[in-house]
Amino acid sequence: MITIDFRRPTLEDKELLTSYFRKYPSRSCERTFVNVYLWAKFYQVGYAMVENTVVFRSKENGLSFAYPVGDPKDVKRTIEVLMEYSREQGYPFTMYCVTEENFAQLEEWYPGQFQIEYDRDSADYVYESEKLATLSGKKLHGKRNHINKFKQVNEDWSYEKITKENIEECFQMALQWRIENGCEADEEKNAEMCVTLNSLRLYEELELTGGLLRVNGKVVAFTLGEEVSDDTFVVHIEKAFAEIQGAYPMINQQFVEHECMKYKYINREEDTGAEGLRKAKLSYRPVFLVEKGTVTKREATV
Repeated sequence: MITIDFRRPTLEDKELLTSYFRKYPSRSCERTFVNVYLWAKFYQVGYAMVENTVVFRSKENGLSFAYPVGDPKDVKRTIEVLMEYSREQGYPFTMYCVTEENFAQLEEWYPGQFQIEYDRDSADYVYESEKLATLSGKKLHGKRNHINKFKQVNEDWSYEKITKENIEECFQMALQWRIENGCEADEEKNAEMCVTLNSLRLYEELELTGGLLRVNGKVVAFTLGEEVSDDTFVVHIEKAFAEIQGAYPMINQQFVEHECMKYKYINREEDTGAEGLRKAKLSYRPVFLVEKGTVTKREATV
């Protein structure tokens, strides 16, 4: 019997996991310690070292694994181990959040043996940082209008980088946002708010980068993210008060302009299938999507 000791990631695992993510980068938003650590409880995720690779396992829907992180030759060996482990545990072998690049590698090793079903709701939206900062061109004319209107209505506005001096104000704003948006009555919203509050609590330990927007001295929006690869920054969290018209496009634009211009791309994560969110994310004209899907073995044909 194969024994694999999966356990929930802790802050002490940050250095190890981050070293693997940096050595074997991906533009997928899941490939960061912050994402893994903060969502591990909700998605019942544990990790283990297998054949010199990092493997994440989810028990949310039976048993499934993220694509192993490591050197290709080690990844191939790990997949063999995980297939046998799944069989011993009585589950079909399944991998989740598998990117097109991951699946191409799998196809090379096991031609025609696996199938992938992409989930549009899980695809990450990736934009050019220059476009988000300048909002240039006809297609983003509406966004420029929102920002101009925001500046006209709110003459006393300002942008600040988040620091230990102003982070408590963001925390208080998030608590207010939670009340206004009925998070307690919605499991998914509540989980997201827990992640948001924990991101702020552990801002320095997690080495996040953030920005906030003030109107008349009061924090009305903030955003948090981190580097996911050399050329891509991922925005994990963005919150703004709905009654402040234009606050969302404004914090988006200001944050990219001030904190993200050294990156070519900005990953703004998925839309989870929410119609309004999908419309909003598409309206910013992504340059591409990071497609992710579920991999299973093909049924043997006689």
